[in-house]
Amino acid sequence: MNKLLWKLLLLQAVCFFCFVFTASAQTAVSLSDRIDQHIFSYHEIYCLEDTAGRYDISKVASNEVAAQFKPSKTNTPVAKNTNSYYWYRITVQNNPRTKNNWLLEFFDQTIDDITFYTPNKNGTYTVTYMGANRPFGQRLFQHKNFSVNILNNQAKESTYYIRIKSHQPANVIVVLRSVSWFIHYALDEYFFFGIFYGMIIVFSLYNLVMFFAMRQIQYLYYIMYNLSIGLYEMCTDGIAYQYIWPNASGWNHYAYGIALYSSSIFALLFTQNLLYVKNKASRLNKVIWAVIILRSVFFLACLLINKNWFTFKIVELVPLSLAFITGCRILYNGYRPARYFVIGYSFLMIGFLIKVLIALNVTWLPFGPVTHYSLSVCFIMEMSFISFAIGDKVRLLKKKKEKAQRNTIKQLRQNEELKDSLNRTLEQQVTERTREVMEQSAVIKQQYEELKEANTLLQQQAEEISRMNVLLEKDNISLQTSIEKVTHDRVMSAEVDYEEFSKIYPDREACFKFLADLKWEHGYACRKCNHTQYNTGHLPFSRRCSKCGYDESAIAYTVLQNTRIPINKAFYMIFLLYSTKGKISSHKLSEQLSIRQSTCWTYSTRIKKVMEQKKKELRNAGKMGWSKLLIDYSDNAIKVE
Repeated sequence: MNKLLWKLLLLQAVCFFCFVFTASAQTAVSLSDRIDQHIFSYHEIYCLEDTAGRYDISKVASNEVAAQFKPSKTNTPVAKNTNSYYWYRITVQNNPRTKNNWLLEFFDQTIDDITFYTPNKNGTYTVTYMGANRPFGQRLFQHKNFSVNILNNQAKESTYYIRIKSHQPANVIVVLRSVSWFIHYALDEYFFFGIFYGMIIVFSLYNLVMFFAMRQIQYLYYIMYNLSIGLYEMCTDGIAYQYIWPNASGWNHYAYGIALYSSSIFALLFTQNLLYVKNKASRLNKVIWAVIILRSVFFLACLLINKNWFTFKIVELVPLSLAFITGCRILYNGYRPARYFVIGYSFLMIGFLIKVLIALNVTWLPFGPVTHYSLSVCFIMEMSFISFAIGDKVRLLKKKKEKAQRNTIKQLRQNEELKDSLNRTLEQQVTERTREVMEQSAVIKQQYEELKEANTLLQQQAEEISRMNVLLEKDNISLQTSIEKVTHDRVMSAEVDYEEFSKIYPDREACFKFLADLKWEHGYACRKCNHTQYNTGHLPFSRRCSKCGYDESAIAYTVLQNTRIPINKAFYMIFLLYSTKGKISSHKLSEQLSIRQSTCWTYSTRIKKVMEQKKKELRNAGKMGWSKLLIDYSDNAIKVE
């Protein structure tokens, strides 16, 4: 009995240890012609985070570090920490009897560096370098995904190590595939890409034709939106890196962010124009502009400050949701084309939600071609329904136009009937009026003859009056000339007051004209270059050299240069000093000119000096001798406070 009990206990212990060992051991994936591909997940792929980057393959493959590897807790592991190196270990059970060749493929094309270690017979490893940081031409397979061959020449388990480093979180999706299935799948995949991008081009060309036909900017916005979506899909699928910029690995890291920004901005602008948001929902229109501005600020921050911020693709949920909410609101307000818009964006929301769930590693959502390309399919559905919305809008516009044309035709007919009625009435009135006019024309003709005779007589009288006016005008001119001469002689030859003097020099213009005539009475010559041709200057009666552009005013280089008292009062002061030979006092000048006595004293002192300097010239100067005190005395220019 005791022996039997010990045997049972021993059997339970063996079962327990076998269960624990089985539960903790890494599952090896067997090569078999019955399966075409297999995605490594959970216990099939073990992970190790190297935060300091100190491990190499010899260290990782040792027993000391091997125990630190942990099975993946999610369907597909994610390299979250961008500062760490991640090591992954997979085990493959070789089977030399299979007819196929085999390879390992990595689905995420955004991983910067992938180092793949293949075990050799002697315990060493063959190293293969891959990743988005390397030019596309260095890949073993010219395919958008990273692929590497595996050895299958011995019936044993082979343990492969993978080291990954990326500037953004990366999904480590490792797939075992037969080469024949890889070729078949790749051809189908590229065929699907051809259809997808071909549809984008077709939609864009169709809307370009509509733009030239309708001349509405919404079509350009939609074209730019489609092309942005196409560029984003090419970036995420790796097609752009393969065909457009195969050697620009740096650009490849953030080109998708630029495409996403463009798609968001043009989607919102297209929504505004297609659904008449400004008129139908003014508050939402302001919100859309606010989101456009904030999205642009975030884009510039990503571009100029930290390009790694482009990885926050979740921000695209804001413009996407806003466009969807706007469509629902406009549809609720009764605008029928918005129904196709809402349906299209519903598909887009579903695709975006699937991508979010995949990023969150939701266990109940299986990973495969359907979920991987779900967003692309939803883009196609969205573009199709948006095209229906555009067509529905065009149909409504055409219907409104036809209705307006019918109303216009109806109104034109009514106008025509009204015009005919008015014409008939006018014809009757014109007939009656014509008869009256004919009767009156005979009377008018008779009166015209009488007026004609009267006009002839008046014309003769007018000619006589005109002859007499000419004679009177000549007499007036002669008389006026005599009066002016007498007045001038009176002013220049006797003591006159300021009021009488002002009749000859009444204002600033008259004084400037008098100075200009004095300065250039013998001809003009530029003081800078002696050029004799001039144009009108900026100030009244100033002259500007046509060669060097020097502008000389009439008051420059005269005794009045820089004076601050009215120029006609300055003229009168010079006249008084000249006529009294400088004997008039500054108090008398102040009284007659209403200027401060100190100013008059300063002014008279300077003038007396000039009179002393030109004593000989002034002896026989006559009536206008005072004017000789004005010209060519720049050094004596008076500055009066």
